[in-house]
Amino acid sequence: MKRTRKRQPNKRDDSRHRTFIIAALDELKAHPSKLTIIKQNCQHYKQQAHLKRSLLIAIERFEWVFEVDDDVDRIIEQILAEDYIGNRIRRYPLLFKGVVND
Repeated sequence: MKRTRKRQPNKRDDSRHRTFIIAALDELKAHPSKLTIIKQNCQHYKQQAHLKRSLLIAIERFEWVFEVDDDVDRIIEQILAEDYIGNRIRRYPLLFKGVVND
């Protein structure tokens, strides 16, 4: 009988990703025009030849959020929601690349 172990989530990475996403969302709230950066990131990654299925699903969910509403506050609320769509989107912080200026 083969034992399978549950993989322990890397809490350090999760908190670092969440911190980055929160910073990106704060920047979005201050500058709603940066929403176009996220849309461009989605289009860029969607065109990649070898894309992970889960990233493609996250991009599709992000596009659903954009289709429903253009209000930044409601988009941020959906991203932070503890539901299927919010969890999918937060799994890939690279979709927020370029929003936060270092």
